[in-house]
Amino acid sequence: MNEALKELLDLLDLEQIELDIFRGRSPEERIQRVFGGQVAAQALVAAGRTVPEDRTVHSLHAYFIRPGDPSIPIVYNVERLRDGRSFNTRRIMAIQHGKAIFTMSASFHIFEEGVEHQASVMPEVPDPETLPMFQDQMFGLVGDAPEYRDWLSRPRPVDARYASPLTWEAYRNPALKSAQTNVWFRYHAELPDDPLLHVVLAAYASDFTLVDTIMLAHGMAWGASDVQGSSLDHAMWFHRPFRADDWLLYAQESPWAGMGRGLARGEMFTASGDLVVSVVQEALIRRTRS
Repeated sequence: MNEALKELLDLLDLEQIELDIFRGRSPEERIQRVFGGQVAAQALVAAGRTVPEDRTVHSLHAYFIRPGDPSIPIVYNVERLRDGRSFNTRRIMAIQHGKAIFTMSASFHIFEEGVEHQASVMPEVPDPETLPMFQDQMFGLVGDAPEYRDWLSRPRPVDARYASPLTWEAYRNPALKSAQTNVWFRYHAELPDDPLLHVVLAAYASDFTLVDTIMLAHGMAWGASDVQGSSLDHAMWFHRPFRADDWLLYAQESPWAGMGRGLARGEMFTASGDLVVSVVQEALIRRTRS
């Protein structure tokens, strides 16, 4: 297990400071705002600690209200909306400087047998082992530019491998513009058999590339284009158990953008083609001027 994954698991081990009140922190690095996937994952951890162990989360709906301050802790207040025989519903509010920065509703469900079907088909893409790691691809694009050297060389908890063009590639070659992105990902070590942990880690990873999918359609790239982007809301549905330390294909598309916003949706498949997670996000996409 590399140091980045150890740090992430430590960030997800929230401190309980009162009944249904938890405190989390951010990584000790120079970032302007807290990563949205981190807040969503920590909020889900807080909610999961207030439900019985036989309940697993099946959906979450969240809003990013204000940028998070990475220099101070985040307090998570969990409200128990319902404890039923089959479902538990929670509302979580993340607070900094006395104000809400994020809110989430999450629903947990007991295991039940039921009818099954899957209409979604996993895209045909190369196997992840045949693809380069994200950092290696980016090194090839930006070279040894000082502004990217430290960012690309730092250890990462997630191994991500693109089976579609990067935004930087489409920025340089408009023929590669597309409203679809396919990314294989998995975490760098064998993880404990804790279903909530694997769901939480999928939630963390789900926010990495959705905004990029919108930008890819327009040939824009972080650090190269006059663009400002951030997540506005985020919804996830967890369909069946999976492991985040096994390869998952994150197939994403952006069906629409306009009025300063863009919509992206994604599906996560196991390597055998089982649909395990569905995701929808709306994001802020603004052109800026220097």
